[in-house]
Amino acid sequence: MTDIPPDRLASNPNSPFYDEKVLERGVGVRFKGVEKTNVEEYCVSEGWVRLSAGKALDRAGNPMTVKLKGTVEPYFRDPAADA
Repeated sequence: MTDIPPDRLASNPNSPFYDEKVLERGVGVRFKGVEKTNVEEYCVSEGWVRLSAGKALDRAGNPMTVKLKGTVEPYFRDPAADA
């Protein structure tokens, strides 16, 4: 596996951009230079993130999201730093 996260990644298993192995490794996202912990999906090439909007759910039980545009910087978290 490379040290560069994918261009697009989603945390929803129903999405075609879902990748369980990458998510298990731990991906962090900086959006406009600020660390975000509520990212549901991101795309580096298009420059957007989908953030969950509080605890609100849609009628299918998925989190309500807000799409924001800006600089997206995904990275793999260091497992040694978490331990």
